[in-house]
Amino acid sequence: MAGIRIPKGWEIPPRQATPEPLAMNRRKFLSRLAVAAAGTTGLLSPARSATAELYPAPRNPAYSLDRPLTAEAVVTRYNNFFEFSELKNEVWKLTDRFETRPWTLQVTGLVHKPQTFDLYRLIRRMPLEERLYRHRCVEAWSMAVPWTGFPFKALLDLVQPKIDARYVRFVSFFRPEQAPGQKKLPQHPWPHAAGLTLAEAANELSFLATGMYGHELPKQNGAPVRLVVPWKYGFKSLKSIVAVEFTRTRPRVLWDNKEVTDDALHFTANVDPQAAHEGRSQATETDIGTGAIRPTQLYNGYGPYVAHLYE
Repeated sequence: MAGIRIPKGWEIPPRQATPEPLAMNRRKFLSRLAVAAAGTTGLLSPARSATAELYPAPRNPAYSLDRPLTAEAVVTRYNNFFEFSELKNEVWKLTDRFETRPWTLQVTGLVHKPQTFDLYRLIRRMPLEERLYRHRCVEAWSMAVPWTGFPFKALLDLVQPKIDARYVRFVSFFRPEQAPGQKKLPQHPWPHAAGLTLAEAANELSFLATGMYGHELPKQNGAPVRLVVPWKYGFKSLKSIVAVEFTRTRPRVLWDNKEVTDDALHFTANVDPQAAHEGRSQATETDIGTGAIRPTQLYNGYGPYVAHLYE
């Protein structure tokens, strides 16, 4: 019936939500604590001063969770970021030389307004908001993160894709003098790239994250800007993006350059409990913060948003 809104499965009733003024005050206080702690923990990016006053951003209540947030200390010290190391618990220790300011984001290809953005000026133009998203790795672990950023659709509106654009290719940085993994792992096709169909990229869930936990992104989590597509496995959410290209044909990306036939790794793969990875079942996932084991949900539980893209 008109005027009746059916809530999504992951949303919480408004009566259970913390009133926004109270939530914002608490988050600003916690954010100040995080900034103060940064000098001793090394968890925050040196680019913190560029846009630090924009955080924490207002939380968008449409994106809630069915589980507690993962502790920030876990999320910042358990990272897949091969540019620095293949060892998840070592990445955060190896980012000191990585410079995230200045930073540009180049947009090219089939768009009416190709341009190179100063990232920090672009961030100030965008409607920053916080979204709570589940994150699922193809290695069968998961976490829940409060990302801050803006919908990728907002960037689409600025550059205006042409009618024949069908795909979007995202490219990360290549600086082997700053990222030790790029020197030690020459077998990787540097720089890493990820791709989406234009319809996937334009979906309301697709998000360019510039912060998390009420402050700017730490380097090990993809500073200064990363992609977040929560219904797909984490390898699609490319970190530290320097270029976005719009194409007519499907672009080659990281896993296209490897000899893989894994159903979980193909170009349009989504989180799917039926799609095995390297012979291992994806039917369950392990929460990296608590160790809790949960059933894997198709599309990571975001089916009401994205299932129509694959019909």
